[in-house]
Formats: sequence, structure tokens, C-alpha cells
Amino acid sequence: MPIPGVYQKVAEGQQSQRKIGTVENPKKFKGQDFNSIRDLCISRKQLFEDDMFPANLYSIGERLLSQDKLLSIKWKRPTPGDCWVLSAVGALTLHRKFLENVVPKDQEFTSKYAGIFHFRFWQYGEWVDVVVDDRLPMLNGSYLSVQPRVSNEFWPSLLEKAYAKLRGSYQNLHWGFISEAMVDFTGGVQMDFNLSKPPPDLRDIVLAAVRSASLMGCTTPGDGVKNGSQQKYSRQHAAETINSGLEQAREVTRSFMAPPGTYIILPFTQNKGQESEFLLRIFMKTSQIAE
Repeated sequence: MPIPGVYQKVAEGQQSQRKIGTVENPKKFKGQDFNSIRDLCISRKQLFEDDMFPANLYSIGERLLSQDKLLSIKWKRPTPGDCWVLSAVGALTLHRKFLENVVPKDQEFTSKYAGIFHFRFWQYGEWVDVVVDDRLPMLNGSYLSVQPRVSNEFWPSLLEKAYAKLRGSYQNLHWGFISEAMVDFTGGVQMDFNLSKPPPDLRDIVLAAVRSASLMGCTTPGDGVKNGSQQKYSRQHAAETINSGLEQAREVTRSFMAPPGTYIILPFTQNKGQESEFLLRIFMKTSQIAE
């Protein structure tokens, strides 16, 4: 006679596998299914071109670079013989289990290569699977943002492209906090500590985080936007930036530092009288205000 509870555990496991939004069964971002698209491309003997995130200025963002640099961007696929090996992930991180959630293993540059790859991210309380083609933006012979360690290592740039698609454009990756990306890559909960006024047990907190294999990062405040630091605004500059114009896009990501005050966010539809639903996610952090 089966042990009591065995059937229940099996049923729970099957239900977990069917649930959409888990790592094992992520939600298909923009309805694109990786396996179906890859099989179709292989059967047609063609390379995938992603119409949902096209190789043009729309995917880059009009305000990321100057106009002459935007017009100089070239989109390039990996050349024959290049190797994108997922085992390289293990050499770059001590937290392989996290990256294996983000970077599925069922993709390669060999027999099943069709110019298509996919990555998983945590978004709005569930895992989503983002499909991209492997046309990468290059400026003056170099990748637009993420620079690989060696010339035939493409997974960092492909991962960045998928993340840019999730956030709307490469431009939307230009501002942000490390903690935001860590949450999107792990589905974890973030904790912040101001190192200018650290808690007395900070050392114990860090050691506990190391023992539990938590991800940790650090940012430094500073003027301007050099080396990924957050930009500081004067009160007048903050008002001009926040009210810089309407965003007519399905997904909008904005990040800025602003003085304390009352702010109003106005979601709107393109057509008057049109009804729609909006999902707003706000991350707020206390920081020193630039006068």
C-alpha cells in the first residue's frame, strides 16, 4: 500500500509544473515561444529576426546616444565558427544556480542554431521567458554596452539584449540600481544599507548573506552618470527632467533622483475615451539631495 501523502505530493508536483510563471514554466514574453519559433526557422532554413525587438533605433532608444552615433550603429550576428558556450557562465560567477535560472541550457550555436536565444527574468511576481535574435548592436567595431572578455564570447551581450527587450530599449538600461537587476535575475527580495551610517551588526549581516549564497552589490553616489553611478539633480533640473515629455510606449522605465515633494504620475491612453489597465511599479530610495 502506498505511503500516505505520496499521491498528494505527486499531484502537487504536477500542478507546480503546469503553473505558469515558474522557472520551469515561465510566462512567454509577448507571446513568443522559443521552441516553436526555433523549429519553424530550422524547417525553413532561415535565421530568426525578431519583429518584437527590431534591429533599429527603436530598440536602442533615441536619447541614449548622439544622432551621429545612433546612425553609425551596425547590427551583427556571430560569425561562423564563433562559440557561445553556456559553461562559461560557471567561470564567471560563484552563484551558478542563479544564472542557470536566467540562461536556459537548451540553446546552442551548433546543429540547432537558428539565430534565436532566450532568457528568463523575474517580472511582476512571476518568471517570464524573453526571446531574442542574435543580431547585436555595434558601434565603431565594439559592442554597444557589455564588452565580453574574449572576442567569441557572446552570452553577456545576448543576455543584455534580452534584458533591454524586457525593459523596452537599451536606453532604459542606462539608468537604474544594481538591486533592481538582482531582483529581476533572481526573484529575491532586496535589502539596502547606507554604508555611511552602517548598522552595528553589518559584518554579521554580510557573513550571513555569504553563507546563504545571496547576491550582493554596491553603488557609489556621485555627480553626473559616470561608471554607472546615479545622476544627481538640482531642484530645477529634477523638475525639467521629470516633466520632459509624454511617454507613448507600452513599457516605460524611468529612473532619477529628485528633491522631496509631491509628484503626480498620469498614465494615459493614446486615444481619448479609450479604457485600459496600467501596472505601476515604484522603487523609492532615500539619498542626499543635490542643492
